Amino acid sequence: MAALCCKHKLKLFHTLRAQLLHRNISGKFDYDLVVIGGGSGGLACSKESAQLGQNVAVLDYVEPSVRGTKWGLGGTCVNVGCIPKKLMHQAALLGTAVKDARKYGWKIPEPVSHDWATMAQAVQNHVKSLNWGHRVQLQDKKVKYLNMKGSLVDQHTIRGLNAKGKETTVTAKNIVIATGGRPKYPTHVPGALELGTSSDDLFWLKESPGKTLVVGASYVGLECAGFLTGIGLDATVMVRSIALRGFDQQMSQLVTDYMEAYGTRFSWGCVPNKVEKLPSGLLQVTWMNTLTKQEHQDTFNTVLWAVGRAPETKTLNLKQVGVQLSGDTGKVIVAADERTSVPNIYAFGDVAQGRPELTPTAIKAGKLLARRLAGQSSQLMNYDNVPTTVFTPLEYGCVGLSEEEAEKRYGKDKIEVYHAFYKPLEFTVAERDASQCYIKVVCERDGAQKVLGLHFTGPNAGEVTQGFALGFQCGFTYAELRDTVGIHPTCAEELTKINITKRSGLDATVTGC
Repeated sequence: MAALCCKHKLKLFHTLRAQLLHRNISGKFDYDLVVIGGGSGGLACSKESAQLGQNVAVLDYVEPSVRGTKWGLGGTCVNVGCIPKKLMHQAALLGTAVKDARKYGWKIPEPVSHDWATMAQAVQNHVKSLNWGHRVQLQDKKVKYLNMKGSLVDQHTIRGLNAKGKETTVTAKNIVIATGGRPKYPTHVPGALELGTSSDDLFWLKESPGKTLVVGASYVGLECAGFLTGIGLDATVMVRSIALRGFDQQMSQLVTDYMEAYGTRFSWGCVPNKVEKLPSGLLQVTWMNTLTKQEHQDTFNTVLWAVGRAPETKTLNLKQVGVQLSGDTGKVIVAADERTSVPNIYAFGDVAQGRPELTPTAIKAGKLLARRLAGQSSQLMNYDNVPTTVFTPLEYGCVGLSEEEAEKRYGKDKIEVYHAFYKPLEFTVAERDASQCYIKVVCERDGAQKVLGLHFTGPNAGEVTQGFALGFQCGFTYAELRDTVGIHPTCAEELTKINITKRSGLDATVTGC
């Protein structure tokens, strides 16, 4: 067996050597561009490049999760991120709408219950249709799809390994790394890896996760806990320090306050010590409250880890070919044009250091890179003022700087914060609490009062924020915002009427029209 192994390696060596010699003599490559990673960004880059006349291949391979979950082409967003998350969030919103409907005259018999299996099957079927659609699009645009795990041999050569262990090598003039990231597990916590689960698995469960402990208060953790609560499950969020790190903390507090009122439990200042499986099949979690120094225990059906994501760089052989990685994060260090330390190798999306971990930025960056590599454009990706939304039960949309970041950059006396608490019209008849429905616009205090940040909690936050994001591209001012005519009666119009400053100390509650 060892002799066969050595013989196989020797054959591979001679194959690679022959390819390298051929390339050096002829100056030709198999492809103009090879993209490693078939997520949203990698697919966008490859398709755009092919549209511009380049010969392109995409390598994509899904390594099964710790629990054995795997999926098709499309990356995190399509399979285990934005798409299934938003659909399950919608399921939760419909549950709230059913409750509201009675106040609006709808006769809905009791009891109303939710069936996880029906929802999961519908969501999974939609995701599978997207997987198929991506494969068809690659074929239509003449992008070669290789269902292989890619790694670098040198700066122009990629080794692909398929599910059966068969190796293939291809060469490319340019290489793009767009492999994204995967959820982290706290391996220092006994039982975390063996008994826990992650967002890579939650959306593909056939049966309800039941009573769930979500460890971590990132947007992933809060969104998952929010829709689990919304469909009637018992959900608890364990928070070590703060929720929504990196977001405006006043807005974060409103989001978690609403979630608590909505039924999600929070264990603040707590860290898990161990997870054990009981004879009953339940998971017993032991944790420490760092504030009281007391130890606690409870049992759950599911423990969901939402403690961050790690870049998929370990198996790519990047260091060996000279691609520099961050010592802290393991992400690829890139320049403004997405170029790595190796001139013809590029990286963008979640795998790149300092880039927002957001699907639309990866898609945009990928398209712009494809145009530059094809010689069609010199435009760089603008990573400033990227809008985003957290799809918690009370949605939170934002664009630009948080209040904390604006203070840090400009100084507290150099910014003006306009704010308002408002009540969505649809909340009135339903008699829903609107205490956390709030808007905030952070501006420069002097001169034309350029808008630096905009924050919104309320229904359809993504739809509201998307429109106002255009203003940031135009460098709009507070006066221009106030001069904009609102659409009545909407939540978004409250932003065009905002006039109370925090500095004034006046009551910021909106009354009447």
